[in-house]
Amino acid sequence: MQNIMMIHDHKAIIKYNPELGLFRGEFVGLNGGADFYGDSVQALENEGEQSLQTFLNVCQENGIEPKSVDY
Repeated sequence: MQNIMMIHDHKAIIKYNPELGLFRGEFVGLNGGADFYGDSVQALENEGEQSLQTFLNVCQENGIEPKSVDY
């Protein structure tokens, strides 16, 4: 079973990292890596929004399509 979080219509897979004691989210369907960490659902949502916005801003600045072709 995978845990999925939607942030602004973008899907992220959520896993627990026991070494850090944190949850890790990683967006799927993007042309690059965008991940985030949090110790609660609220923290994941906040960090996910910031990570996604940073990724989208970099894509826009460089004229890159943020979603992968096969998404």
